[in-house]
Amino acid sequence: MPATRTRTKKLSTEDYARLAVHEASDKLGSDVVLLDLRGVTDITDFFVIASGETNRHLESMASDIERHIRNAGLHLIRREGAGKGGWVLLDFPGVVVHLFLRPVRQRYPLEKLWSRAVEIVRVERLAD
Repeated sequence: MPATRTRTKKLSTEDYARLAVHEASDKLGSDVVLLDLRGVTDITDFFVIASGETNRHLESMASDIERHIRNAGLHLIRREGAGKGGWVLLDFPGVVVHLFLRPVRQRYPLEKLWSRAVEIVRVERLAD
């Protein structure tokens, strides 16, 4: 009997960005936004921006996003910041994930700075 080959579909950069949105939302990140930066800048194709409640929450979201995207086939280039500093940046090829504590996110309004980008997705979580 001949061996069967399974074909895995290669994900697009947007698919990886949407996976990051899903993971941030799944980990109860709030105000999760996916921005399309294609045609606006050459530094990356997509930004995913999300807020967390505590330092530990940021670290947990960052670890889960990194693991799920890596398992889907895209490897992290660089990680900067730490939950204890109020922000974490995950730099993947074509996708940059920004995770902030709420007060830090208000101080660095990336959506306003990148207002020419197209907002593809916004997931808002209501306060408990």
